[in-house]
Amino acid sequence: MAQLRQLRQQIRSVASTAKITRAQEMIATSRIVKAQQAVAASKPYADQITAALTALVSHHVGIDHPLLNEQPEDKRSAVLVITSDRGFCGGYNANVIREAEALIARLREKGREPVPYLVGNKAVTWYSFRDREFADSWKGFSDRPDFASAERVGRRLTEDFLKTDEQGGVGEIHVVYTEFQTMLSQVVQVRRLVPLEISEAERSEAQGVLPAYEFEPTAQAALDLLLPNYIESRIFHMMLQSAASEHAARRRAMKSATDNANDLIGVYTRQMNQVRQAAITQEISEIVGGADALADSGGE
Repeated sequence: MAQLRQLRQQIRSVASTAKITRAQEMIATSRIVKAQQAVAASKPYADQITAALTALVSHHVGIDHPLLNEQPEDKRSAVLVITSDRGFCGGYNANVIREAEALIARLREKGREPVPYLVGNKAVTWYSFRDREFADSWKGFSDRPDFASAERVGRRLTEDFLKTDEQGGVGEIHVVYTEFQTMLSQVVQVRRLVPLEISEAERSEAQGVLPAYEFEPTAQAALDLLLPNYIESRIFHMMLQSAASEHAARRRAMKSATDNANDLIGVYTRQMNQVRQAAITQEISEIVGGADALADSGGE
């Protein structure tokens, strides 16, 4: 009977866990739709500012700006790592950190000094636990990023990029984040944010020619404004992609946990039925044995 009570207790415990994971799965499912809508809403602005920036650089040959130029004398490279604030999302954070560590190793092989910048409590915890140094960190908005948060991150990175190594600056900025593709597929991406790589690609007839913008007061002044906004919008878009990926990964992890819990309940239920059946069989055998013993003693 002690084993039977233990199995019943285990079933209640696993069933309680299954309710929690099921609730987490439903919450993540509802938030994925909002995250996808946020990604779609940010796309028009990103497309327009990219078109304006491309037109400015293409129509003003020889234009110069620090964010467009390689800085070989600066050997420090910023690595922005975007993770989540909360867990229960499977290998989402582990995959991002693994890719960031691979990028850091590649940069060191090239003779550069990586400088981590961290977004998300999981990255901060991972680096702090291992006594790894990082330049700055932001957390508290991974599942619902807003533009103000992306603006803070972008401004800090832009300021450090415009500094020299002696001033504590960096010569290039890389971002490691997770791109949402489908509900079942999220891929870790590594992008170099600056210096910008402007490619002169031929545009199709459907795309049309680049618009001939008139910039006031000057193209250089417009570039000074556009480039920081471009960086901030790119970071915001990457954060939105990461948020959608986080919710999808959490939904998948919680669904797997719920299914495993239900399977475990089935196993415990079968074991409980076997134990109960064995106990009933033993009781019947004892009753029959006792009755036979009484019958034999009465016959004598």
